[in-house]
Amino acid sequence: MGLTMGERQSLVRVNARRYQRASKKEKRKILDEFVESTGYHRTYASYLLTGHGRRVAVPGNPMIVGDIRKRVRKKREPVYGAEVVKALKQIWMIMDMICGKRLKTALPEVVPKLERWGELKVDSDVREKLVRMSASTIDRLLADERKRMELKSRSGTKPGTLLKHQVPIRTFSEWDESNPGFIEIDLVSHGGGDEQGDFCQTLSATDVCSGWTETEAVQNKAQVWVFEGLTRVRSRLPFAMLGIDSDNGSEFINKHLVAYCDREGISFTRSRPYRKNDNCFVEQKNYTVVRKTVGYMRHDSSKELEILNRLYSYLRLYNNYFLPSMKLSQKTRIGSKVVKRYDEPKSPYQRLLESSSIDRRVKQRLRVEYNTLNPAQLKREIMCLQQLL
Repeated sequence: MGLTMGERQSLVRVNARRYQRASKKEKRKILDEFVESTGYHRTYASYLLTGHGRRVAVPGNPMIVGDIRKRVRKKREPVYGAEVVKALKQIWMIMDMICGKRLKTALPEVVPKLERWGELKVDSDVREKLVRMSASTIDRLLADERKRMELKSRSGTKPGTLLKHQVPIRTFSEWDESNPGFIEIDLVSHGGGDEQGDFCQTLSATDVCSGWTETEAVQNKAQVWVFEGLTRVRSRLPFAMLGIDSDNGSEFINKHLVAYCDREGISFTRSRPYRKNDNCFVEQKNYTVVRKTVGYMRHDSSKELEILNRLYSYLRLYNNYFLPSMKLSQKTRIGSKVVKRYDEPKSPYQRLLESSSIDRRVKQRLRVEYNTLNPAQLKREIMCLQQLL
């Protein structure tokens, strides 16, 4: 069995001084023994024994001492220079600071789009490096910026009990989630931690299949405002609403919404009490879409309600057309460990274009709208309205 690295280094330290003081004939003998013990090539062994412990003066009077334990890292020019990193940071900020896996899939499409709108100016070499960059490299180059950019919420849901028996608990086998149209809905409170009085609420609706998300601010949790908000959300969806799944709040479990769904042929189900993961798709968007954009402060005036809905009009375009997301495709339990596999990150817009259940005329309208959108301008409008809040 060969020697360990530590043992070889010990042999160098033991033999180096003796080798350096020996005559030519003695050096040959010491070198033979050392090569036999360590297995090193003879030239490399001679280099180690000659250099270890040597003191060399360099200009400026510092003294360098050779040490076998030290390694000199070879300096080379970074593959991704300052121009690439600068452009990457600019795109990352425009793309809402998403993770490397999501950003990597977006770069081939976003880079030429930003160049077309005059938002990004890079040469061909930088463009090529941006497009070929791996997800891990993106995360590494953005690590410091992400640290610099490093709010808790409270639930205001009150159970609606009168009509629970009319709204069945959702079982996943009842929904065809491979087709767009089955929507999870929820309210996000803007009470700022104080649940007293009236304050704005955001109705959040997420399509399970595509991830398409619509948001609408309402003045409070009254059933009439939530119902009106839901009808406005439905009118903006690029596909038919086939099903609604909500939590057990009275703002959803009421006779108006039950009758509306019966009349329109919409499947209406609810989650199990105290099981947030039943509505995991919309719960995730409550943070990534609403909280990350609006925050946790209190908004209770009509002016703030107007600003919220103006903000959401830009946010729906920005989020649905440009921000890719990953969907869980497989979950396997191996003993105590759960291994999750995700599909390729895609934006809701891309998922709708790939869906066979979406009419080609609808897809064409989506393409036309997409071609008119500038993600950088949308981001600026969103940030301007955020400042007003």
